[in-house]
Amino acid sequence: MLATISSSTLSGVDGRSVRVEVHVTDGLPGFTIVGLPDTSCREARDRVRAALVSSGASWPLKRITVNLAPGGVLKTGSGLDLPIALGVLVASGQLPAEGPCLGAFGELGLDGSVRPVPGALSLADALHAELVLVPAVDAPVAQLVAGDRVRAVECLSDAANALVNGEPWPSVDAHCVAAPPPELEPDLADVRGQQAARVALEFAAAGGHHMLLVGPPGSGKTMLARRLVGLLPPLRAEEALEVTRVHSAAGLPLPPGGLLDRPPFRSPHHSASMASLVGGGSGHARPGEISRATCGVLFLDELGEFAPSVLDALRQPLEEGVVRVARSGGTTVQPAHVLLVAAMNPCPCGMGGRTGCRCPPAARARYARRVSGPLLDRLDVMVHVDRPLASDLLGQAGESSAVVAARVAEVRELARGRGVRCNAELEGEALDRYAPLSTQAQQILETALTSGRLSGRGLRRVRCVARTIRDLDDGGRELRPDDVRCALSLRARPPLEVSDG
Repeated sequence: MLATISSSTLSGVDGRSVRVEVHVTDGLPGFTIVGLPDTSCREARDRVRAALVSSGASWPLKRITVNLAPGGVLKTGSGLDLPIALGVLVASGQLPAEGPCLGAFGELGLDGSVRPVPGALSLADALHAELVLVPAVDAPVAQLVAGDRVRAVECLSDAANALVNGEPWPSVDAHCVAAPPPELEPDLADVRGQQAARVALEFAAAGGHHMLLVGPPGSGKTMLARRLVGLLPPLRAEEALEVTRVHSAAGLPLPPGGLLDRPPFRSPHHSASMASLVGGGSGHARPGEISRATCGVLFLDELGEFAPSVLDALRQPLEEGVVRVARSGGTTVQPAHVLLVAAMNPCPCGMGGRTGCRCPPAARARYARRVSGPLLDRLDVMVHVDRPLASDLLGQAGESSAVVAARVAEVRELARGRGVRCNAELEGEALDRYAPLSTQAQQILETALTSGRLSGRGLRRVRCVARTIRDLDDGGRELRPDDVRCALSLRARPPLEVSDG
């Protein structure tokens, strides 16, 4: 007898539909899985057999063949355990063949329990069956895309009792954990002094402009960067779903209810490999840190200590907002709409040629070259952060994150009225329409282009930063000379080291 159960497998951050075909026939007892399964899929044989026996079902002493269609797509993970088990029960006559079209995913324990799997949101989104059976822990997340078609399954016997005896399915709401008190984000008021850096931080948050902080150790670079995410507005509905999809595929913990509503903050160590930062890995392409930070902040502390090849791999994602991970098994496209903020010392000892610096000029130049010119050309705002004065440290606190975030939210709303998420995405006709240049401002940019200080890409980005500066001021339409001068002064360019003196 032949049984077919709908399921799905994870490819990057997206789900791919899979048909699980189970054929049970007379012959020498055996169990075979075909259809390009990976190791974890092939191991389903032993998990399914033990789970069926532990759940009180009988294991058919016949020839069992499982085909995972389409055969040309690599099937990864243990999420196909549950549909394979259901297919065996239907094909052996222990579950009725008639009834609603079933879709399922979940890993089986040897005791028959159904365990959660990574990527529940994407897997559920790829299923179009009448009933979608999912692990009880994953049910709240699956409901975000599959709605009332979702049925929570705690163990294999739950599905058998509901389908055979008509018993009620376990409640999805019973697995929704009460939300804990929200974590307090670091407040910008904790930063004393550093007025120029605070203003630049506001520019970066309001316009979505990539930022670089350069300064000696202890000057507050990391402290400033960690407060950037607190200036960003809450995620919109489509952004929250995208972020949740990525975090679910990466196996990261999700909040109660499943949906993330705050921009993520990711801070990988400088020893991170290229695959961990941009995505990839063996088997299937897992989302990297740049995808996990989508719609939020990617903070690279000690930028000069990252491998230059790893940093240069960020150039295309920062430009296009997506990562295309190509492997022999196929190519996956993963989101990478990030706000990059980086921090680094000006030289190996950190003093950048000032009094007490132990680095010769050649060492400082070599350290600065670890960050390539093409990557610097994608950074819109660069600020040199000096150690604050004693009067600043002992003085009054500045504006809080809440006050600055209100201004940032207003600028973000203006950008959405222009058809983009933030001003940094303006280009082409939209840039000419919403960021027109005054005659004097155009002359300033022409001089910068002629002198080689500005590239074609830099021209667009300077205009975007100037648009943000004007929005934070009075929201006027035309870009003034002062707006352009300020944007040019913030432009990241080599050399990074602080000059002698």
